Amino acid sequence: MKTYHRALTIAGSDSGGGAGIQADLKTFSALGCFGMSVITALTAQNTREVTGIFPVPSEFIGQQIDAVLSDIGTDAVKIGMLHSPEVINIVAQHLKKWGIPNLVLDPVMVAKSGDKLLQDDAVTALKQTLIPLANIITPNLPEASVLLGRPVISRTDMDTAVRDLADLGCPHVLLKGGHLEETGSHDLLFSTDTGRLRELPGKRVSTPNSHGTGCTLSSAICAGLARGMDMEDAVAQAKTYITAALTAGADFSIGHGHGPVHHFHALWPDP
Repeated sequence: MKTYHRALTIAGSDSGGGAGIQADLKTFSALGCFGMSVITALTAQNTREVTGIFPVPSEFIGQQIDAVLSDIGTDAVKIGMLHSPEVINIVAQHLKKWGIPNLVLDPVMVAKSGDKLLQDDAVTALKQTLIPLANIITPNLPEASVLLGRPVISRTDMDTAVRDLADLGCPHVLLKGGHLEETGSHDLLFSTDTGRLRELPGKRVSTPNSHGTGCTLSSAICAGLARGMDMEDAVAQAKTYITAALTAGADFSIGHGHGPVHHFHALWPDP
């Protein structure tokens, strides 16, 4: 019998469909994986704003993890929005129990609209409990600034920051440079096992449709790992995928704010 490449996302639900669980599952499907989900919170949001967050009780989040992993299992896990220390701790506890092979952590803190998605006291729990369990973390510059407690705003800052982030206990760090005021969109990948620092150049796509970019990138890395790629290849594939998704999504109009990237750009026929 054939088997699927399995990928699990643990994140919040985006009612607008552009980020969170919805973006993760679309990415998994587009990249050849069977996607599963553990929902940590429900959000009422659209392309313009987050109008409400309804947290899922931490005990039930643990039940979801156990239900999926006790039966289906997974080849890789992506973690997104975890809004409180209680949720972070329960997720860490259950993932330890199941011995996850590939764990991608996107430290989601703020929505594209600017709405806060992470409680202030959850940052410490994230650094102490979950980051050391992850195989790779994928912060952008504002998230790196919060994690390190200092501004990370320039290309020079990134060189030092990516290594300091690795000191939090994660073997691979992808520091995303999308917030740099440059013509390109350059990311840095640092691996502690080899000490290698790799720059991943990319073109900057001019588009308002960038909602879910971080969720999609981290999910694409997760999909690559689930399919058996090594970390560098998984990250490079994900970078190519998100750039193409941003480029294709720029041609569409949906909503009145930050629209989504085009997750199925390689599969849909031209309209």
